[in-house]
Order: sequence, then structure tokens, then C-alpha cells
Amino acid sequence: MRALFFDGAKAEVVDRPEPDLKAGWALVRVHLAGVCNTDLELCRGYMGFQGILGHELVGEVLAGPAEWLGKRVVCEINFACGACEMCTRGLGRHCPKRTVMGILNADGAMAERILVPVANLHEVAAGVSDEAAVFAEPLAAACEILEQVHVTAATRCTVLGDGKLGLLVAQVLHQAGARVLAVGKHEDKLGILKARGMETVLFRDWDRTPRDLVVEATGTAEGLATAIGATLPRGTLVLKSTVADESKLHLAPIVINEISVVGSRCGSFPPALRAIETASIDTRSLVSERVPLARAHEALSLAAKPGVRKVIIVVRES
Repeated sequence: MRALFFDGAKAEVVDRPEPDLKAGWALVRVHLAGVCNTDLELCRGYMGFQGILGHELVGEVLAGPAEWLGKRVVCEINFACGACEMCTRGLGRHCPKRTVMGILNADGAMAERILVPVANLHEVAAGVSDEAAVFAEPLAAACEILEQVHVTAATRCTVLGDGKLGLLVAQVLHQAGARVLAVGKHEDKLGILKARGMETVLFRDWDRTPRDLVVEATGTAEGLATAIGATLPRGTLVLKSTVADESKLHLAPIVINEISVVGSRCGSFPPALRAIETASIDTRSLVSERVPLARAHEALSLAAKPGVRKVIIVVRES
């Protein structure tokens, strides 16, 4: 099969062996795969990954348990052992033995077919387009914040970063009732949020007034220091960026201002799928380009350009 393979130095579309079906797993024919900033960071050395890239997908089950055959699905990315303490607590996303699709010791979704644990499958409703469904994973990551932080109508929130994840996070917090200020560098991206009733400001014009809740989604090593300065004493700072570069920080402000720092990664798919089904979150405006699998290496370059939104790799039209 054809796949976008990263060998530790470069990513290119090559022939790769067909996945071997095993008990408890399903073979999924990929329709669409999304390019995430994490994919770009992996190609810069993050996690030391080598393999097929990609962890955002929608596809169709080709082989596996009879009840799943032919169903259109999205897939959670953490492949857990199912037996350890974390797994028995319902925290398979933190299983110490886990592999992670396209990120840690497991091939990813930028391929014609992928092998996924049946437990990770979620069926996509008939009325949902593939282009919307492919956002399930990043939207689940955005929704995870609501599982970690109590948000009310009185919560004043700053979202730093107008990339794909930042735009999703801002919408999720706005839907939850928070008073959101989105800070970014691109007027057209911020316009998506402004049209949905959110306050926005370009980074160069931002007065950096501290707020109760700050979400760092800049995708840069420098973003954390900026976010610390934007968080009120006794406020909460949520970290969403995963970058290859190391951050050099002066940690005293966190102690002095008693800031709660929350790392936030993957989330549960059901809330994201409900938001997609009801169209309460705008994903359509986040898509910039659709690129065929044969040119998937170009999709990475395109996604790295400033101002580009979501780039989708078309593996198979549904």
C-alpha cells in the first residue's frame, strides 16, 4: 500500500507492507487524513519518531469484527494495553505501555489502510461529511480542557494562537460560556471566531491584560513564557502546544502568582462527535487545502506555511 513514511530525515510517499489483521483489531481503509502541527514537529525530531505519519482520520472498516464491517469510523490514537492501573481507571490515554498512532511506536493514518484496536473505533453519523469527521481527534483534544478545568460564564479566558487547535479551543470555551479573547497573528483566522461572537485581537495590538484562564496553543517554545505573563494570580494556565524545541523558563512567576499549570493532550471522542453532528463548532472554515496522498509530502510543506489552516490528505473519496 502507499503511505507517507518518515525515516527520521525526510518524509515521502512510498510502498509499505499491508498491515496484518490480528484479534481485537480492525483494518480501516482511510478516506481522509488531517495534517497536524504535531506531524510537523515529528519531522523536526519530536519524540524521535520513524514510521507512517498521521493521527487524524476518517475511514471505513474493511476487516475485523462483523458488527464493524463497512462502518464509517474515526479512531482514538492511543493504543492502550487495557489491563494496567491507568487502563482500569479509564485513563488508557495515559497507559504506560501505550503506543500512539503516528507518534509513538505505531504507524499512522497517512496511508491507504491502517490497523486500529476495535476499542478505539467510533462510528460516524450518516449525516456528517468526511471533511467534518476528520476533525474528531483535534476537537476531542480541545474538549478535553472542559474535563480538566471548571469553566463558567464568569471565566475570562485568553486563547493564545490562531492555528487549527487554537481556533477549536476558542470555540469550545465560547460554547461552554467563557468570555473568550482570542489572540493571533492572522486577521482572516481570527475573523472565523469574531463571526461567532468572540473578542479577537492581533498579537501586535494585544495589551496582555492577565485573565483567569489562559490556553497556550501557539505551537512555539516561546509561547509558554508569554502565557505565564498573561495569567492572573491564582489563575489557570493550560498548555496545549507540543514542540520539538525546549523551553527555557523563569519559573518564579508561577510560584509567586500561584498559577495552576495544566497539561492537556488528547480527549474523549463522544463530546467532539456530538459537536460535529450538531455543527455547533465550525470546522468547515478551518480547511485550507485538500491534497491527494500521492503528493502528501507537499501537504506537510503547505501546512508549515504561515497563515495556512487545516490541510487534508485525500486518500480515497467516499
